[in-house]
Order: sequence, then structure tokens, then C-alpha cells
Amino acid sequence: MFSVITQTVGGGAGPLNWWETRMRIKSLVAVAAASLALTSCYSSPPRQMPVVQQGPSIEGAWVDPNGITSTFQGGTFTTRTTDSNQVLASGTYQLVNDRLVEINMTSLVRNTQQKVNCALVTPTQLNCTTDTGAQFSLARRA
Repeated sequence: MFSVITQTVGGGAGPLNWWETRMRIKSLVAVAAASLALTSCYSSPPRQMPVVQQGPSIEGAWVDPNGITSTFQGGTFTTRTTDSNQVLASGTYQLVNDRLVEINMTSLVRNTQQKVNCALVTPTQLNCTTDTGAQFSLARRA
């Protein structure tokens, strides 16, 4: 039932004792396990990351029908007159998703704060509604 493992030393063969046999088996198992672990780590090519499609950007200058320019830049929102470039309103904005922008602004003319939600209906048109229900549109300035 049990066979004797022999080793070759200097061309001769002799039986291994129990301890030597056990150490050789442990060594073989350790080498096989390490080899298997390394093979599983490097057997497949690197996984390609999916390409993230980013929606249209609202960054840049936008104009309302009266010629008032609004600028979206790095989270800051500013509205200025076209003739004197005077600031009418300023605040912050954040993208709710790739089509909806939320603006928190302070009107310097009226000294009031408003929340405005704008929907990007086309890459060149924003339709906006204030928290009081007033609506207006902005067109991207070329």
C-alpha cells in the first residue's frame, strides 16, 4: 500500500526517511501553489475599462433674448450686461445630470436670492425656470 520514495545521492539510491519525504512533499505543494497563483494573476490580458460618454457641457457664454450674457465657468455663474459688462447676478451652479443644471444665484439688481433649474434641450439651448415660476431661455454664444 505504501511505497518507499528513494533519492539519488552520488549516483546511488536510498530510501528517504519520513521527515525528508514530508518536507519534499510540502516543498512541491508550495511550489505548485505559488506557480498556480502567479499563473492566475498573469494568464489573461489587462481588462479594458469602459469608455465613459460625457454629456454636453454647459461651460461657456450664453445669451438671453435681450442680449444679457450669462457665463458658466467651473461651478461659478455670472450674468452681465452687454453694454457695460456690469454684473447683474452671480452665484454657483451644479450639474444634476448631463441635461439638468441647478443654479443658486444672487441678483445684485434686486438684492434677492433665487434658485433656477435649467434643462439643456439642445447643445445650444437652455430652458430655465426660476423658483418663482418665471421662465426664460438661453442660447449658446458662438
